[in-house]
Amino acid sequence: MSEVNDRGSIKWTAMMLPEHIQMLNKMWKDKERKAKPMLDEQELEEINMKLQLAIHHHLPVQIKYYSDYDYKVIKGKIKKIDLADKYIQLDDYTKIGLMDILDVVTE
Repeated sequence: MSEVNDRGSIKWTAMMLPEHIQMLNKMWKDKERKAKPMLDEQELEEINMKLQLAIHHHLPVQIKYYSDYDYKVIKGKIKKIDLADKYIQLDDYTKIGLMDILDVVTE
C-alpha cells in the first residue's frame, strides 16, 4: 500500500490570492488569542495585599499578567506602585497595569 504525501493546506496556497492568505493567517492568529479572565473582589484584594507586602519588605515577586492577548510572567522587585495612573513599576523599569495583573507570588 502506498503512502499519500498530503501537504494539507499548503498545497492550496499556490492557487490563492495574497489577500486570502492574509485573511487565513489573521484568522489563525485570532484563534490563538486568550481571553482576559475577570477577577472577583477577593482575588483583587489578595493581589493588593501581596503587592503591599512585597514593596514594604523589599521581597522579589513573580507576577502573572495579561498582555497582547496572552498570559505572561515576570520576576523582579517592585520599585513603585502608582495608584493615580494604576500601574506598578519593577526594578528593571517594566510597567504593568494594575488591572492586567492576574496573580502575584512572593519569593
